[in-house]
Amino acid sequence: MAHKQDSPKAKEGIGRFEPGGDLEAIETRSAREERVNLLPSPEKNLAEESARFADLCQYLEQQKMDVPAEIIDQLQRAAKLAVPERVEAMKKLNQKLMEHLSDAGKGPFVRQ
Repeated sequence: MAHKQDSPKAKEGIGRFEPGGDLEAIETRSAREERVNLLPSPEKNLAEESARFADLCQYLEQQKMDVPAEIIDQLQRAAKLAVPERVEAMKKLNQKLMEHLSDAGKGPFVRQ
């Protein structure tokens, strides 16, 4: 009996994320930029905004901060949009994350 991962569908789907696949993990920023530059303009813009979003989320995680629930909800809605509208939605989400970081940095201060 063949394993599911040996099936042609697995090589087309999950196998695409494995080393050597067209969707394998990208180790360096320069490798990511090279791959992004090969995309058509709308997809390139989406990839750039998505990478910014991922970087911001990673920074939040490092700071032990959560992504606000409203941003997660908006991200889920954005995923259903056409690419040009999704690019604009991602720009707005990135701006909101930056504002969240800025607001969190203000924190309560104790006056002496």
